[in-house]
Amino acid sequence: MTESAQAVSEFKMPDVGEGLTEAEILKWYVQPGDTVTDGQVVCEVETAKAAVELPIPFDGTVRELRFAEGTTVDVGQVIISVATGGGEAPAPEPEAAPAEAPAAEAESAEPQGRQPVLVGYGVSESSTKRRARRPAEQPPAAQAPAPEAPAPAPAAPVANGTPVSGAERPLAKPPVRKLAKDLGVDLATVVPTGEGGVVTREDVHAAAAPQAPAEPAPSSASQPQAAPAPQAAAPAPDARETRIPVKGVRKATAQAMVGSAFTAPHVTEFVTVDVTRTMKLVEKMKADKDLAGVRINPLLMVARALLVAIRRNPDVNAAWDEANQEIVRKHYVNLGIAAATPRGLIVPNIKDAQAKTLPELAAALGELVSTAREGRTSPADMQGGTVTITNVGVFGVDTGTPILNPGESAILAFGAVKWQPWVHKGKVKPRQVTTLALSFDHRLVDGELGSKVLADVAAVLEHPKRLLTWT
Repeated sequence: MTESAQAVSEFKMPDVGEGLTEAEILKWYVQPGDTVTDGQVVCEVETAKAAVELPIPFDGTVRELRFAEGTTVDVGQVIISVATGGGEAPAPEPEAAPAEAPAAEAESAEPQGRQPVLVGYGVSESSTKRRARRPAEQPPAAQAPAPEAPAPAPAAPVANGTPVSGAERPLAKPPVRKLAKDLGVDLATVVPTGEGGVVTREDVHAAAAPQAPAEPAPSSASQPQAAPAPQAAAPAPDARETRIPVKGVRKATAQAMVGSAFTAPHVTEFVTVDVTRTMKLVEKMKADKDLAGVRINPLLMVARALLVAIRRNPDVNAAWDEANQEIVRKHYVNLGIAAATPRGLIVPNIKDAQAKTLPELAAALGELVSTAREGRTSPADMQGGTVTITNVGVFGVDTGTPILNPGESAILAFGAVKWQPWVHKGKVKPRQVTTLALSFDHRLVDGELGSKVLADVAAVLEHPKRLLTWT
């Protein structure tokens, strides 16, 4: 953020991940002339890892949106400018002065410190000293939206109320702030239950329960709009080809898969297993009143079986450090789940999955999947994975030869569960059968270790009682 002598503050595209260099603007939540407050989400951007909402770190009136939706912007470029008050008070139009005077007062009550507002990014404490604005210095361009100022005027007293410092401001992630705004909930009145006093989605829903959720106010059609992004010409009806730009998650996935396939020597092993007992156990647990509300499904049992196999064969849970020529054995399991989303393939992971009970693992798995489908997976959720499961069975295929997620040692493919003729207790009977495939990095996992891991997963799924007997 920079500030000029014309009382205009600029917000730059931050690094919302770890060393990311660009992001695509997916959606603007504000338009020129809108009033914004410190911490308000102004846009949603897509990086190579996830879609992230960006809150703005100051109060004021939106002056200009530098880029249209669909534009890819480099980190560090200014994306929005905001008139922060000061010189706007003595505007030539008398009716504009009452609405913009509170903004000038809010400017003088700048918070002394700020809390981190994004994963991998935080607004640092400002070292810029605020100075009084000279009325004559306000450019006409910043006053252009003045006729629209009376509309959002009721929101001005909120910013002009008793100022709160950065430490007093409620702690909440940007999506939670947006949820609170949509539901009409004042975060300052919500009792936080999250770790470190952070307000969670559940806290906001609980606070909003007695009242109907408020719909977001529609943008005024008379407000200036951002210039449309250049669009590719629509293909002719008889076109034989369509070219689609590779960017965002798709671009990152392509680069990661090529890097993994040509860096780690892959070996894939397969096993076909009778999972009839596991499928029966799933149905029994679904009917168990003590597990009401817990999402029980075959993928959960596969995840549990893989965690047991890793506990019995801990050497598989490792990574290859090329720079130091070391094998790094992990004493924790961050279990990745490959998820297909409209933006492409992502692999968020469940942190410390080995320490979770079955209900806790089920809850974490359900949250991970729903968040991925909504496009709200944060970059932090995709960092630090150790092993991954890809459920190709949901597409009706038997199995595959999955490529390792970069930095991980193994990935398990779970195929479709089908009724097949199977020899059971000396007789051919219809049984529920699936095929598992385990790909592993042959630099640190040899054939024996990989085979033991896959065999243990299969053994647990064939006889799920081993979840209790194997320690």
